[in-house]
Amino acid sequence: MIARHLQNLGRSNIVHFSAPQWSHHIPNFYPHWMSNCSPWIINPYGFGSSRPFHWTPYFNWNPSFHQRPPLSFYGDSWTRGGYAPQTSNSYTSRSSGCSMEANIDAPQSKRRKCDPANKEELNLSESNETNHAAQDKTDSVAPHGMELENLRCSNIAESQETGAIKVGAVHRTWEDVTSLYKSSHDTSESNETSDGKQREAFDFSVLSYNILAQDLLEDNSHLYRHCSQPLLQWGFRFPNILKELKQLDADIMCLQEVQDNHYGMQLKPILESLGYHCEYKMRTGNKRDGCAICFKRSKFSLVSASPVEFYRPVIQILDRDNIGLVVLLQPTLSQSAARVCVANTHLLYNPRRGDIKLTQLAILLAEINKLASDGKDGHCPIILCGDFNSVPDSPLYNFIRNGKLIYAGLQIGKVSGQETGHRGQRALTNPLWPPSLGISSECQYETMKDAECPVDGLDNSEKPMADIKNYPMDQQTASAICHKFKLLSVYSHYLPGSNKTEVTTCHSKSAVTVDYIFYSAAKHNGAAMSGEDGHLQLLGKLALLTEQDLWTVNRLPNENNSSDHLPLLAKFRQTLT
Repeated sequence: MIARHLQNLGRSNIVHFSAPQWSHHIPNFYPHWMSNCSPWIINPYGFGSSRPFHWTPYFNWNPSFHQRPPLSFYGDSWTRGGYAPQTSNSYTSRSSGCSMEANIDAPQSKRRKCDPANKEELNLSESNETNHAAQDKTDSVAPHGMELENLRCSNIAESQETGAIKVGAVHRTWEDVTSLYKSSHDTSESNETSDGKQREAFDFSVLSYNILAQDLLEDNSHLYRHCSQPLLQWGFRFPNILKELKQLDADIMCLQEVQDNHYGMQLKPILESLGYHCEYKMRTGNKRDGCAICFKRSKFSLVSASPVEFYRPVIQILDRDNIGLVVLLQPTLSQSAARVCVANTHLLYNPRRGDIKLTQLAILLAEINKLASDGKDGHCPIILCGDFNSVPDSPLYNFIRNGKLIYAGLQIGKVSGQETGHRGQRALTNPLWPPSLGISSECQYETMKDAECPVDGLDNSEKPMADIKNYPMDQQTASAICHKFKLLSVYSHYLPGSNKTEVTTCHSKSAVTVDYIFYSAAKHNGAAMSGEDGHLQLLGKLALLTEQDLWTVNRLPNENNSSDHLPLLAKFRQTLT
């Protein structure tokens, strides 16, 4: 007990100390003994001193860092804060009977909420933070890169021998499809030239990967509630993404949702140091992400690059900020090899606006036709990659595959196959886009239009010819679009030997296939013939996974896979003449 006359002693010299409000976030800003002090401390000038107490840090403290604790390394992962990241042992495996109701509970569109009034301040603040995170992560990845890669993954060359690839915690197999070309109907094609010499072949690999822009992740956090916050920070995600890109080691990379500041300050410099040439197109408006095409300078040289903007201010249907990017590449190993046209895009998400998606795709196909044309009514090999926000066997997907679409009576919400409810019931307008766009129904610029597609060419493979001829002639021609490319999908969208569907994205709301690699091939059914003008031979692909497979690693993103999409990888062969 303290005597009553002593209880007030020094009370007037006790002041409130405000530092503990933030001190536990920044342990390095003050001595360790202060972290456990009471919010009331005694005036250091002593009892009875008339000098007030003002606590100030011994350096210029910037409050903007109080929510970004320093990077720490635990095991083989980097995270921020004083605790270890969630390990793979803590992930809960789910039974294969679980259902995410992907079609009914479809995710909202990824939107970028950007206030123009504070856009410059936001960019500057994020740029400073990203610089610190990028420097820490880049410096730390280099000395540990080989060790981590040996522990957590195998390279692509080893995978083709063993038949398995480990991408982070997700095991994916390499599927060799060369056996498809050894069937009897392919033996008639000789691999020898007229003088008896063996034909040379040019092999190359192509990657398509939506890496999930950080801005879109933060603006759509409801899609990633399954994932702990430290794993969603760009400082944690970027090394994982970079590690995947290095591991897969593709000759051509088509990336979507590449944020502009991350591209300029981190991704492009690193990829260029690895021998890549990079082309980039940011979305229009106030959107800060875009598409990139990067290729190895040792394999290709750039002939031309065409960024494509889908936004047209005077055309009502084209009021969205999506974009595309098309490049024409010349193989450097042989000047006799045909050029390769590579296109990359990220179409509109909105499931109820199939009219916009089809129009955006038509603009992209017109640009491909311009670059890939050989001037003799032919074209060089074409590879079309991207996030098309459309599911397999949807009308948009079948239009790419079959080269034609009769859209008379087709509901606007059914085009991409994402909308299964009662929304989007309005039928597509006829024509889909106004003539002022300057693109014909054959998806060509009007100045390059060769000839009208014959009516029989508009036949939909899913409809009997008799049903097609029941349309009036004017409806047959006016309510149809077509293109002249023979495109195949690298993936069949079902696991071999089963009816289990593959998925390319899996987050808290849905698990579906929306990412594709299409390539020009001679046939639409069975194996494609190699050696023909404008066509490629598929040699192999990195197998996709099912929804149940991804549930066992806590969906996407997770500790080892830092995007909500899976990377797609394929290897092609071009026979030289």
